[in-house]
Amino acid sequence: MAVNNIKSLGVLTSGGDAPGMNAAVRAIVRTALSRGVDIYAIYEGYQGMVDGRDYIRKMTWESVGGILHQGGTIIGTARCPAFRTREGRRQAAYNLLMNGIDGLIVIGGDGSLTGANIFRQEWPELTAELVASGQISQELADAHPQMRIVGLVGSIDNDMFGTDMTIGADTALHRITKAIDAITSTAASHQRSFVIEVMGRNCGYLALMSAVATGAGWLLIPESPPTIDNWEDRMCEVLHAARQAGRRHSLVIVAEGACDRHGNPISSHYVRQVLEDRLGEDTRVTILGHVQRGGAPSAFDRYLSTLLGYAAVDHILSASPESEPQIIGIRENRVTRSPLVTCVEQTQRIAELIKNQDYERAMEMRGSSFKETFRHFRTLVRSLPRPASAEQTPLRIAILHAGGPAPGMNTAVRAAVRLGIDRGHTMLGVRNGFLGFIEGDMVELQWMDVGGWASRGGAELGTNRKVPSGGEFYAIARQIEKHNIQGILMIGGWDGYEACNQLYSRRTEYPTFNIPIICLPATINNNLPGSELSIGSDTALNNILEAVDKIKQSAVASRRCFVVEVMGRYCGYLALMSGLATGAERVYLHEEGVSLKDLQADLENLIEGFRNNKRLGLMIRNERANPFYTTAFMCSLFEEEGGNLFDVRQAILGHQQQGGDPTPFDRILATRLAARCIEFLTEEASKPTPASAFIGLQAGRIQITSMDQFTRMTDPKFHRPLNEWWLELRHIARVMAHPSALPTSSPTA
Repeated sequence: MAVNNIKSLGVLTSGGDAPGMNAAVRAIVRTALSRGVDIYAIYEGYQGMVDGRDYIRKMTWESVGGILHQGGTIIGTARCPAFRTREGRRQAAYNLLMNGIDGLIVIGGDGSLTGANIFRQEWPELTAELVASGQISQELADAHPQMRIVGLVGSIDNDMFGTDMTIGADTALHRITKAIDAITSTAASHQRSFVIEVMGRNCGYLALMSAVATGAGWLLIPESPPTIDNWEDRMCEVLHAARQAGRRHSLVIVAEGACDRHGNPISSHYVRQVLEDRLGEDTRVTILGHVQRGGAPSAFDRYLSTLLGYAAVDHILSASPESEPQIIGIRENRVTRSPLVTCVEQTQRIAELIKNQDYERAMEMRGSSFKETFRHFRTLVRSLPRPASAEQTPLRIAILHAGGPAPGMNTAVRAAVRLGIDRGHTMLGVRNGFLGFIEGDMVELQWMDVGGWASRGGAELGTNRKVPSGGEFYAIARQIEKHNIQGILMIGGWDGYEACNQLYSRRTEYPTFNIPIICLPATINNNLPGSELSIGSDTALNNILEAVDKIKQSAVASRRCFVVEVMGRYCGYLALMSGLATGAERVYLHEEGVSLKDLQADLENLIEGFRNNKRLGLMIRNERANPFYTTAFMCSLFEEEGGNLFDVRQAILGHQQQGGDPTPFDRILATRLAARCIEFLTEEASKPTPASAFIGLQAGRIQITSMDQFTRMTDPKFHRPLNEWWLELRHIARVMAHPSALPTSSPTA
């Protein structure tokens, strides 16, 4: 039962479209229906609100079936000059009142949200004017005294204050990164230079993150313009030095709002002319344009939009009528609520700071992670490391992988090697994991040895699941002495963590193990303690989505149910998150278990759905959800009992989930974690008893946890953390699939 007497909600998308808007609309509609609240979609944004009639349509559960994977916005968006006028807003108020709508969820940018707030503020006056003109009764106006507003930020620019990520930004970054990866290969083939212009208005997020993810040679963003007037000379000097060091191409990324320190715009065509005139290089310009905005949303944008849509309905139904309108966003990996007016004002404030050339303050307002990433990029972009200084204490650091391969491992090695060498350290690459460590199979890595590794999948150093035992610890101790290793960075999964914990626990037995050791989480299973997300898990999730999107097309065409098996071992992260992102109606997790009663209930839901013209059934099963109720067993059960109503097929995605180039998120996180690991090893090496630890993203921040906590934080039998944060999202997946308010509905995935 809804509180605050809200009976009907409206949802609209406004401003530029952004991938993930449809996922948000779907979540809003289904959450509202599950609460017993009518929900209306307002087509064509504010224009539809002004025009009324068929532009305001009541939605059902089936209205939003099959839209989760679609780009753009199915309910449309349009510019609306009429809504900027008092008369237009009064007409919009009339149309909402005629449909009993007194709560509005707006998905758009700062301009769209500003318009929504003005509309809310004027609502009492608008309804009074409608009463005075005889268009509505006083009773109707009294029944809807306020218009409650909640905003979701849909913008690829990621420029809104109050949320770490906006809907669509991750997908745009995917588009940019894939395009640059493709351009890089042809640029290297011809030894060409390319200038890439990306979107973002006054925000350099897309440009900065794509530069880090692709290993670009130079970057121009609005928040940090070149600090010198002759910046062109410095840019050409760096790019030329990189060519001399062996790089076969030059890549410059320019944000569309880039400017010099005097506020003069810097265009991509100007940069091209500079490179051609001063370096004599064959240079091309690629303006990516609206390709950044289109296409199917990424895994992150699908589940982010789902979480935000669910939270938006939850908030608007529980907030008091007089409460200030909020923006629902994500901060430190958690859904948050922030005052809409404050967020809009601060967003516009950053644009003013850039216009007024207060770049330092603008950079501060972008946040610590933005500044940190920019600082790391300035080191990684160097053609060669800085000359050693007297303040530096050089170390010999060993880098190795352990566990299964995970996309992003190479990115982490590249960042660690370059940032380590820049500090004066000697970086030793251990081949083939701990097996190579035991055998002494290692080589010194130079600056250019890791060139091109930022975007490369797999593990160039090699990896395996070897965990040392017995006399192998003595062999490792000998190799540490022989190579004078003063710190170890392990990039890998559970087996690597277990091996490093063994080294740490044997310090009294082997004094050579008394060196700093740090573990960087890299596994698609996302089953490691001390980190909410592991390197490779985002790539695996997107690989699953790509496969399932194709499977769903096949299934819809022939009235079919698919049981899709995904990896994860005993951790259900990939299963649950891919279930949220693909619209699966059932997810089987080892953490919850599977019973025959569960399967019987699922079978009954399938039969009922297909009898009511359902065309698609999608179940996602963690590979070790149950040792007896296997994927094949489930398929056989559903096939036999389903009779002629539907076919059943299984899809075991296998190792394709581990393959491919890492996603931008995995590349950026790998770079950030590797940088902090080098800092940790440098700091701890000088201590009499250096610490051993594991690093990770916790509550959106990079944190380091002592190795002493490894055993306390983990389940040794099932190789997963005791606290799995993502299980909190299980109820949202259930609401999206089977709303309690609609017990007789037949969900469409």
